[in-house]
Amino acid sequence: MTRVVRLAAGSVVIAAAVLALKLGAWWVTGSVALLADALESVVNVAAAGAALVAVHYSALPADANHPYGHTKAEYFSAVLEGALIIVAALAILDQAWGAYVAPRAPDHPMVGLLISAAATAINAGWAILLRKEGRRARSPALLADARHLFADVVTSIGVLVGVAAVALTGRLWLDPLIAALTAVNILWSGWYLMRESVGGLMDEAVEPVLLGRIRGAVQTSAEGAIEAHDLRTRHAGRLTFIEFHLVVPGSLSVDDAHVICDRIEAALKAEIEGATITIHVEPEGKAKHHGVLVL
Repeated sequence: MTRVVRLAAGSVVIAAAVLALKLGAWWVTGSVALLADALESVVNVAAAGAALVAVHYSALPADANHPYGHTKAEYFSAVLEGALIIVAALAILDQAWGAYVAPRAPDHPMVGLLISAAATAINAGWAILLRKEGRRARSPALLADARHLFADVVTSIGVLVGVAAVALTGRLWLDPLIAALTAVNILWSGWYLMRESVGGLMDEAVEPVLLGRIRGAVQTSAEGAIEAHDLRTRHAGRLTFIEFHLVVPGSLSVDDAHVICDRIEAALKAEIEGATITIHVEPEGKAKHHGVLVL
């Protein structure tokens, strides 16, 4: 079992434990804001399970039917998580409206707040670990889970403040208001997550900073070539696909051109972890003079 899969499995356990705590906080208090927080944790459990399946599948090696590997499976998990977040937000809004129409004071608010605070602390610690390991492994599923948990932590802090304000001031309308604000916050989180994941499925180009690093690596390692043009890039989970045309002098032998390509590939792989490179060699008559000049 890889470390990424172990972390995804750990997310399922952590999400279930946090859900139990938050449901306990709601059961003790009857607060609709704490119920909203618990509903988001239901999404966490479902999303963590989907992420576990995705990272396990994405780790499978390339085969005859999937010659580019299975790494895009993680994007499906992230899209599903975003969709579940939106469903949870709509459910929370429904609960908030009901509490606004028929408000009630929370029972035993301090006990509920302490339970919810413990759950929030667990989420925060796990989110920090997931973000660190997700970046290291370049795992969209782990990073999506970390981003969602961070949004959950922010939401939970807001809920804690809101429930405490209800207990201290007796203003019952604050409870459904905090629940509604919670829903709006996680709606934004869900939309951002889905947008980013769909971009991966649609083969968006790498971000400008990384593109600059790619161009720089090609330029500094392609001695003997004339230019590189028609550079195309895309992400697929932890892999970065890089394709371009390399123009070389027409008199250059195939062996010498291959040496240049090997040198460029080594430089790119040293610069970018998980780089998968395709280079199409062309004679100097194909130069376009608007790519990466390497003379």
